[in-house]
This record gives sequence, structure tokens and C-alpha cells, in this order.
Amino acid sequence: MLTAKQKRGENIAEYILYLWQLEDMLRALEFSPEQIYSTLVEPHAELDQEQKQTLFFWYMDMVNLLRTEGKEKAGHLEHTLHLIADLNDLHLHLLQAPVGREQGYDRIFAALRPELPKLKTAIAGESDLAAAEITDMEACFRALYSVMLCRLRGTALPEEGPAAQKKAQATERYIKDVLDVVSPVVARLAAIHGAAERGELDLYKDMA
Repeated sequence: MLTAKQKRGENIAEYILYLWQLEDMLRALEFSPEQIYSTLVEPHAELDQEQKQTLFFWYMDMVNLLRTEGKEKAGHLEHTLHLIADLNDLHLHLLQAPVGREQGYDRIFAALRPELPKLKTAIAGESDLAAAEITDMEACFRALYSVMLCRLRGTALPEEGPAAQKKAQATERYIKDVLDVVSPVVARLAAIHGAAERGELDLYKDMA
């Protein structure tokens, strides 16, 4: 909870990825209150008992949300998907508005633009989504999270037959290849979002 609040205030992209990681962690703990408390709460020696209880209840609220949304096995909370939709709207705005050019966003995105169709196809192959349904920012976040999981687990390949593993390996290689162009776009977009949210940047400056 404390980490989430800090990340939400500092960087919305890190906040979204943190919540996605937490979703998977809660699933790995099988939503067990005992395991959640002993693994995610008890180690925080800097918290008093009341603060630990508050943190525990926050984790359990996330568990209840995952269950309510039918995402016990997989999927992401609607809260994070709405945030990504908002970021995608901002992304599209910056590609059209003078502030996007002023902030250099269009130039940074230019490196990613030609890779997006292949990236969406690669991600669609690992999910139930159709490539045409995946927005630019959803593709970016799914790619970043996929690579994050690769680094955390050492591998993200399923335990399946050789053909499936070969396809998965090709997908993972491609996603890693585009990471160099995905990360700068998301980082810049998050920075612009934060500046606008704090009132430091007028997104509609110089618009007729």
C-alpha cells in the first residue's frame, strides 16, 4: 500500500506495473490470508501492529477485487486497465497537439511506431486478445511486464511441447528486442502525465 501510493504519486507507469506484479504475487500465494500476512506484511518490521493490519486489509481488498472481477487465475484489475486507457488517450493527444512536439514525444515515439503492429501481433499470440483490439499503450505495458517477468523468473516459457516453446521463444526474443524503443516512450509519457497532473504542464497550450 505504501509503495503503491508512492509510485502512484511519482510515476504512473511504475504504479501500474507494480500492481500487475502484486496481482500475480497474490495469486501465487493462493489468496491465503495467512500466507499473505506472513509473506507480504510480517516482514515489515518498521510498521507497528496497526499499520501492519492496515496493509493486510489493503492486500485483502485487492484479493476481493480480483475475485469480484473474475480474475483469480489471470487478467488485470479494471483500475489498471482504465489508467492505461487514459494514458493511451494522452498518447494520442500528444501525437496531434503542439505540446507533444514541444516535449519531444513525437520524436521518441517515431522509433516505436513501425514496430507496433508486430508487437501487437506477438502479444495477441500470448493472450485471448486480437491484435486489432490492443491499443498502443496496452501493447507497451504488456511488453514491459512480459520482460519484467522474464527477468524475475529467469524464463517465461510455458512447460509445453517443442513447437509451443519455439513459438514462445520467438515471441520473447521479439519483445526483448523492442524493449529499447518501448521503455523511452512509456517513461516520457509517464513524465508528461505527472507534470500535467501536478499542474506543471498545459496539455492544450497553443491549440486553436
